[in-house]
Amino acid sequence: MTAPTSRRTVIGAAVAAVTAGAVGLAAMTRATASAAAPPGRRAPRAARPVDNRFWHTEADWLGGDHTGTRAVTGTRPGLALDRPAGTTDHTDPHTGRTRPWEYAVWTSPEHRPAVPATELIPSWNAHTPSGTWLQVEVTGRYADGTALPWYVLGRWAAGDTDILRASVDGQGDGRSTVWTDTVAVDDPAAGHRITAYRLRLTLYRRPGTSLTPTVWRAGAMASDVPDRFEVPASAPGLARELAVPRYSQNTHIGQYPEYAGGGEAWCSPTSSQMTVEYWGRRPTPDELAWVNPDFADPQVCHAARRTYDHAYEGCGNWPFNAAYAATYPDLNAVVTRLGSLTELETLIGAGIPVITSQSFLKEELTGAGYGTAGHLMTVVGFTATGDVIANDPSSPGNEAVRRVYRRAEWERIWLRTKRRDADGEVRSGTGGVCYLYWPAVPTAAQRAALAAVGVH
Repeated sequence: MTAPTSRRTVIGAAVAAVTAGAVGLAAMTRATASAAAPPGRRAPRAARPVDNRFWHTEADWLGGDHTGTRAVTGTRPGLALDRPAGTTDHTDPHTGRTRPWEYAVWTSPEHRPAVPATELIPSWNAHTPSGTWLQVEVTGRYADGTALPWYVLGRWAAGDTDILRASVDGQGDGRSTVWTDTVAVDDPAAGHRITAYRLRLTLYRRPGTSLTPTVWRAGAMASDVPDRFEVPASAPGLARELAVPRYSQNTHIGQYPEYAGGGEAWCSPTSSQMTVEYWGRRPTPDELAWVNPDFADPQVCHAARRTYDHAYEGCGNWPFNAAYAATYPDLNAVVTRLGSLTELETLIGAGIPVITSQSFLKEELTGAGYGTAGHLMTVVGFTATGDVIANDPSSPGNEAVRRVYRRAEWERIWLRTKRRDADGEVRSGTGGVCYLYWPAVPTAAQRAALAAVGVH
């Protein structure tokens, strides 16, 4: 990731390149930064070029290398701090404050993804009571056996009183680079794909206490999605609409500039909050007490604060949004990729809404009324003719959030990895990135649908 000053320069260039409208600012930074890396030309390597590995079972947590950690057994297995491996002083780079912390470490077994990967995107679900936090790192091996460094992919806590939640800028080894929350191979054409990886979780607590973070799920999505400007169209297969609450990000324009100021920067937390509430979860009155009582939908402000990345300077960090959803202890959440609207229909059919990331010019999505280099919305269903029903937070008010978008247009802007701006410049697409949130105890139909798209 670039330094903050460079990041703002990239944002300015992207704003000039897209049609005026409600751009998802945080996602836009990611899209333009990824485009700055050598694009390469990637050929398909598997029928499904996505591999998800999430450690979450009792056997998972009993395995791996424990240095002061222990497996939590029972109805919801996890990982906790048992006996500290040591004490360290940590200086928060965003506050300058130095504090001592006890810590313990768990390192996963090596996982070899089914697809040699050009990208890794992590996810984790955890409880971090006040006085605790965690760090997520990943390493791996390239196809020639060379090791990646240990990359930090998040210093995270649900709150912001102990550390300021943040990604880490400036990480790379000449073959791969960390773009906020994504490890991306710099030049896939050179054959530097990642063939194996390990996860490392470091759990921290105030010295002399018995506090502990508890991690329920952690892992990564590894993928090698081929470069493509176009995608094959899928045939309609489902007519259903889920009753997902509707919130507009534009209701909050100018609110809380310390958390990126609402509006275009809040597409991701607004989408997350809609989906969290679909599952019947929402912040308590005490958790919302800090919000100005004059502001509508204070829970959206809460979601923005709880997803804000102080290095990225925005709310669009993908794993941070999933981690926020999973702070509600009976929800699971991951970041992954889907390969078609048929897969998305499978999830909708099981009652699971899907938060999707896409970029497009104004004329590429009929009825949107804006263009964006990166935006999140929640797919809630399909019409009888197969068109996409989306809760699009880039709307003037809550009543306008429900949109119907043409199937072929929407599928294209979501699944492609490359697009051209009006001036012909090539920009990155997300290649089907989405967030999935579902109950900790899913129904049989939900389990089957998740398994069908490679999430277990």
